[in-house]
Amino acid sequence: MLTILARLFLKPEGKTEAQVRRGYGVLCGGVGVGLNLLLFLGKLLAGLASGSIAVVADAVNNLSDAGSSVVTLLGFRLAEQKPDHEHPFGHGRMEYLSGLVVSMLILLMGFELAQSSVGKILHPIPAETGPWVTAVLCAAIAVKLYMAFYNRRIGRRIGSTAMEAAALDSLSDCAATSVVLIASLVERYTSLTLDGWGGLLVALFILWSGVQAAKTTMDPLLGTPPSAEFVEEIRSLVLSHQPILGVHDLIVHDYGPGRRMISLHAEVPASGELLELHSRIDHVERELRERLGCEAVIHMDPVCTDDGVTQETREKVETLVRCIDGGITIHDFRVVVPREGHAHLIFDAAVPFDFRLTDQEVEEKIKNAVQVLDGGFQAKVRVERSYT
Repeated sequence: MLTILARLFLKPEGKTEAQVRRGYGVLCGGVGVGLNLLLFLGKLLAGLASGSIAVVADAVNNLSDAGSSVVTLLGFRLAEQKPDHEHPFGHGRMEYLSGLVVSMLILLMGFELAQSSVGKILHPIPAETGPWVTAVLCAAIAVKLYMAFYNRRIGRRIGSTAMEAAALDSLSDCAATSVVLIASLVERYTSLTLDGWGGLLVALFILWSGVQAAKTTMDPLLGTPPSAEFVEEIRSLVLSHQPILGVHDLIVHDYGPGRRMISLHAEVPASGELLELHSRIDHVERELRERLGCEAVIHMDPVCTDDGVTQETREKVETLVRCIDGGITIHDFRVVVPREGHAHLIFDAAVPFDFRLTDQEVEEKIKNAVQVLDGGFQAKVRVERSYT
């Protein structure tokens, strides 16, 4: 159904990627609102007629899902607003905020339903669940499976965390409705009264999906490292340009889907002509914007490549550093020889955030290792953490 609607209303020919993305978001949000309202009405009528708190709880869950779809739809609309004076990086994070609101609604509904179900467990009343209730629940499971399928497929296609959160919520709804179905069948054919317990399990499913959805949307708001694939794309593109020799201090700022800014340091020969190097760097920044869709700021780090000493010394120091730990890398390596005293090896050492040693311990170990390498060397090390 969604494929047919997309062909009828989206018509991606001649549209930008952002416009197609917004179209899919609005379409999926609208379909989600309609299907959830239908499920709510069907389950509510079945629950009220049978007196089943579990079925009514499942109906209310679908009503909250309809509200969540509305919030997701609004999030897509707001996220596509153009940058303005107060928000120069655009409004892309509104999509993440809409996903967070969805998760909060799910958690609130879960707590309310858990409270009602506990009351039904303490004061059980048998529910009259007939074949038509079973039919409604089976139809609801099929619809929710379809919604989970299209939300996940489209969410991954357009890179939407809000839609992936909606897909997860639909899967948890399938499990919750299955529990209600099993409880109603057991109660119909045995003397056991499981309606309250079924409602409580539904509430727990809702709470679990709310926590997972909150985590999915909170991570990009707090800031997460870029994927290894994206980092490799950046490195490969930058290093494909001569005379760039190395890349380090890469930072990716995420302002919402399709709104990424990056900064990095590019090592270039110190003997190169300044204006020529600057022109090459400008070209790399333009290519990053055109090919990867991100604004880039590149800082040039000059390195000596033709004195016959610096490169050889750097390779020896890199070997020493790897002996301390394979996770440490070095960059901005320079050899400064004053008129008097020891030669200074000046460089930065990058370590992972979860590294087993403190920055001070890393610095001390590297300095000691360099001293053992050659008593005429003194290391000046700046320890930093990697953002990728």
